[in-house]
Amino acid sequence: MDFQFKLLKKDRNSNARLGKIITPHGEVNTPVFMPVGTQGTVKGLTPERVKELGAEIVLSNTYHLYLRPGHNLIRNLGGLHRFMNWKYPILTDSGGFQVYSLSTLRKITDDGVEFQSHIDGSKHFISPEIAIEIQEALGSDIMMCFDECTPYPADFDYAEKSLDMTTGWAKRCKDARKNYNQALFGIVQGGMYHELRKKGVEEITNIGFDGYALGGLSVGEPKELMMDIMESTVPLMPAEKPRYLMGVGMPADIVECVYHGVDMFDCVIPTRNARNGMLFTNSGKVVIKHARYRNDESPLDSECDCYTCKNYSRAYLRHLFIAREILAVILNTIHNVRHFTNLMEKIREAIKNDDYETFRKGFNSKEVG
Repeated sequence: MDFQFKLLKKDRNSNARLGKIITPHGEVNTPVFMPVGTQGTVKGLTPERVKELGAEIVLSNTYHLYLRPGHNLIRNLGGLHRFMNWKYPILTDSGGFQVYSLSTLRKITDDGVEFQSHIDGSKHFISPEIAIEIQEALGSDIMMCFDECTPYPADFDYAEKSLDMTTGWAKRCKDARKNYNQALFGIVQGGMYHELRKKGVEEITNIGFDGYALGGLSVGEPKELMMDIMESTVPLMPAEKPRYLMGVGMPADIVECVYHGVDMFDCVIPTRNARNGMLFTNSGKVVIKHARYRNDESPLDSECDCYTCKNYSRAYLRHLFIAREILAVILNTIHNVRHFTNLMEKIREAIKNDDYETFRKGFNSKEVG
């Protein structure tokens, strides 16, 4: 087994942790944000650019790659790393969230999920065993167990049945695993119920995995409820293994969740918002289409070291976006991804210096999340 997690340091005044994940394709410093490369690409960026921007690991999507171009094709062409020309670590999600989002096109049973493709309407079936088979064919460094993402709202009985199904599926995922050079993470579900989240942690950790994820958050619940569930559940997760909060990615949320001990994050926010013209800066969010930037010669963010901020004005970025030029997407994405990787660098430095509480308070006072 080539996967390891080393817990290097804990902040003196919080539960923030400094760590290192070791995989067959390289090391990942934690806390880490993983840019999302749903279909084997981080939209708008070459793999070389993604690496230059400070990303050490990317996330790709099992569901999408299974449908197109197909996991067997990717395996026959040398695996996902070679296929997408990314030589560094890859995490693949199980496809559970994507199947969850197809609520009108799916049928869930204890065996697995039958669903219709969002591409052409063709019928498919994914079970825990098939989810592992797909991810092993892709050759990712970290695989995720197949789970049911509990919807919000959900009553207690539904959430408990959903949790029990996720636990059963997790056991089947572990039993189906053949390649032990690929790590396998278990996912804690349980809806918005503290007792079910506690039960989920106990059951998933009893099965035993290489890391543990908190799923089923950021699915429409109020921010306060999401944070409440996160804050109470993360400390229950094993300290010696990486803790991954799935799909949560606003900067202010990342800063807060790191404070409570989360090590890994992913979200489409930086790339999707870049395509929509919403840019993150150290002095607040910038909606680049606004007329106020029409004559603005200043860089997008004077504190940012990215290619976009070094070379282009807000006026030019607005022009590109209004004109719907492809370069707008590229330059915006370069900046947003760098903003997130730079945030993680600052977070790791603050933990290293036992100064995370000061960093957190200063960040929140800026209200840039």
